[in-house]
Amino acid sequence: STEMEKQIRANINQKLVESGEKERLKQMLRSRLVECGWKDQMKEYSREVVKNRGDITSEELVAEIRPYARDKVPPQIKAELLARIRKFLSANAAGTVTKTN
Repeated sequence: STEMEKQIRANINQKLVESGEKERLKQMLRSRLVECGWKDQMKEYSREVVKNRGDITSEELVAEIRPYARDKVPPQIKAELLARIRKFLSANAAGTVTKTN
């Protein structure tokens, strides 16, 4: 990505953090992933990887399960998260920050 894109991403992240919205989004994501069984699915998948690979570091385990874990996030949860980020950005672009709970 270009320098301008990096700067835009950094600015958005800063606004999300300063407003507390990033933490609210993380909490929403955590609860949705538990509700849909994703967390349990990832625990089971991790156990299988460890069983099959044997000696594996936590870094290697994370690197191995990350693509699978991202792929297994249900589309409706991804869509909800994206909608909340868009709502935050449009509110922020107007110069106001609203809590989206």
